[in-house]
Amino acid sequence: MASSTASSAPAASLEHQLGLGRGMGGLGLLAPSEPAAAPPMPGLMRLRCAVQHYEWGRRGAASLVARLAAAEDPGAGSDIAGAADDRPCAELWMGTHPSAPSSLAPDVSLRDWIARNPSALGRAVAARWGGDLPFLFKVLSVAKALSIQAHPDRALAAALHALRPGTYRDANHKPEMAVAVTEFHALCGFAETKELKEVLRTVPEVQELVGKEESRKLLSVKEQDGGIGVRSYLKSAFTKLMIASEEAVAEAIAKLKCRLNGESKVRTLTKKEQWVLSLEKQYPGDVGVLAAFFLNYVKLSPGEALYVGANEPHAYLSGECIECMATSDNVVRAGLTPKYRDVQTLCSMLTYNQTFPEVLGGVPVQPYVTRYTPSTDEFEIDRYQLPPGKSVTMSPVPGPSIFLVMTGEGEIQAGSMLDNAKAKEGDIFFVPAHTEVKLYTSGPRSMQLYRAGVNSRFLS
Repeated sequence: MASSTASSAPAASLEHQLGLGRGMGGLGLLAPSEPAAAPPMPGLMRLRCAVQHYEWGRRGAASLVARLAAAEDPGAGSDIAGAADDRPCAELWMGTHPSAPSSLAPDVSLRDWIARNPSALGRAVAARWGGDLPFLFKVLSVAKALSIQAHPDRALAAALHALRPGTYRDANHKPEMAVAVTEFHALCGFAETKELKEVLRTVPEVQELVGKEESRKLLSVKEQDGGIGVRSYLKSAFTKLMIASEEAVAEAIAKLKCRLNGESKVRTLTKKEQWVLSLEKQYPGDVGVLAAFFLNYVKLSPGEALYVGANEPHAYLSGECIECMATSDNVVRAGLTPKYRDVQTLCSMLTYNQTFPEVLGGVPVQPYVTRYTPSTDEFEIDRYQLPPGKSVTMSPVPGPSIFLVMTGEGEIQAGSMLDNAKAKEGDIFFVPAHTEVKLYTSGPRSMQLYRAGVNSRFLS
């Protein structure tokens, strides 16, 4: 791919006004301090990123999000990591979403800088996504289950935003992909008919809420027939469960808990049953405890990834991951949450596909680099694992990137930088389009980085 020929007087002006050139302690633009008459786009920009303190997050040193945030800005002390008041540290957001935008300095957001310097996105990206970063990059530290949820497709997102902008703040869809950093557990997509039949036969508490008629329909379908008929029956049964009264749900869960605790003394409970009991402790009396029986249980090992498309039910249960998605925060919830539930919308929007989700192992694209490529245009994730003393070069791409240093330390050289930038755990960098990046390890440890960028298929 060609090197950048882009230049930007506004970029140089902004850098001069903010004092973000070299000699500022690495807080901002890492570029030559004396701009030429027609300066090139800065090769590398250090980001300050926000932590979200959702209740399901891990706390203190047990949270990867807390550790990265503290390492990113050690001058902020323990408060930034939530350790001072033991706040849960659930998500680290890297991007331009207005709910938690990244910044180059306290008063300059990445979103505003990109708006003034659209060439940083590359021509095709700026034209397709209206001059904004099309992806949102995150780190998640999950201590207790997230809600049973789904993300609307573009058409539904626009409709929900128009109808209830206070609840659904974005008109954009939100496909997402999670790459496990630790062992990671999730519920995702509806189980196959064979498993659902077994649930109705062996979990009387679910059958009671679904009802005899809906249960009979699902039990009578031929497993090989899949498709519209099965989806219709599944939709009807799942909806019946989700709209059951709080009293009926609480009673059913109490019976389920008593039965499983008794049976655990004479047999080994299944993984799904074990998780159901764990969910009951986290969210007593919540219909999501029973809804878990309808969904696939997925376990990811470190380095494995899960892609979740529009209108697919899922709930992350535990573990830590890197996540990337289209720039949106639209979530339709129906269980395992104290937040607003939109049960009717969720039950009506789901695809009711019954396919076990594909677990992605990533594809090597060069030594030490593995790429995870979803089916959507907005994003991809690269995982860099550099042994001590090694280096790797990312050729210029016609789209923007965000780099996160997860572990280890080294140096980064980008574009027209005269000097290498130090890179250590917790450092986050924005790299404009058409910028070559060279990474070097230093010290005795391997360096692990993650990169989010626009899908290579779109850029090719």
